[in-house]
Amino acid sequence: MQLAIDGISKQYKNSIWALRDFSLTLRPGVFALLGPNGAGKSTLIRILATITKPTQGKVSWNGVDMLRFPDSIRGVLGYLPQDFGVYPNLSAVEFLEYIAALKGLGGRMVGKRIQELLQALNLFDVRKRPLGSYSGGMKQRIGIAQALLNDPQLLIVDEPTAGLDPEERVRFRHLLSDLAGDRIVILATHIVSDAEAAATEVAVISHGRLLRFAVPEALLQAVEGKVWQWVIPSAEANSARQQPLVCSTIRRADGVHIRVVAESPPGSTAVSVAPMLEDAYLYLLSNADDAIRAPGP
Repeated sequence: MQLAIDGISKQYKNSIWALRDFSLTLRPGVFALLGPNGAGKSTLIRILATITKPTQGKVSWNGVDMLRFPDSIRGVLGYLPQDFGVYPNLSAVEFLEYIAALKGLGGRMVGKRIQELLQALNLFDVRKRPLGSYSGGMKQRIGIAQALLNDPQLLIVDEPTAGLDPEERVRFRHLLSDLAGDRIVILATHIVSDAEAAATEVAVISHGRLLRFAVPEALLQAVEGKVWQWVIPSAEANSARQQPLVCSTIRRADGVHIRVVAESPPGSTAVSVAPMLEDAYLYLLSNADDAIRAPGP
């Protein structure tokens, strides 16, 4: 099983390039497409879901050109868009039966599949309640249920934890990890902790370009020895925040703890600390932004 993205670019009518020469090859596992808002994540997701076509490039599913033969992927695709909505007056069962009909799924096995998904997603006890009474996390789980109706080999979820409370976010991350198995799961997100918790590999995207595709450990190695913890008095915090790459500032009883990514210590009292994925992510984005702002030859 393989999804191959080869030199994909997308230009909109306003001449803005949402994607530029994006290439990636995926096999079964959970992959995070990590980047800030506006980086091109949703554009790529819509291309992979056969909703829109690229300006240039090719996407293949098990060697078959998806752009020329979109039905080659649609039958094995599950998709949870960022703006997923439900019919508030329908129950979970009614809604999933409706979505199954739209997908062309029929027969006695559909009812059994719906029951299995509601059980697996911990929604069976509320299956007869109207969806309008569901919490945000419950609605996201219904979104996953509709995406899994056809037992897809490729599951794509776009910003699935946006707006969820911390408990629901943790539950959703665990769910994505459990769903991997022998399928390809693509998690598009701007939340580093989602990628850190659920993904086996991370693709960092910025300004429509792929910056790095690697396992989290490899991303961490890129900033090994470059992350510093610096404790300073509150009066010095504003000036300290002018450092080129400040990852976080936290006020404690002994002063303000500032976490900085830099080649050398930002101050005489700064100490080296173990990097986190967010440090590596911000470092990659900063270098990419510097390259884009730099004047050409």
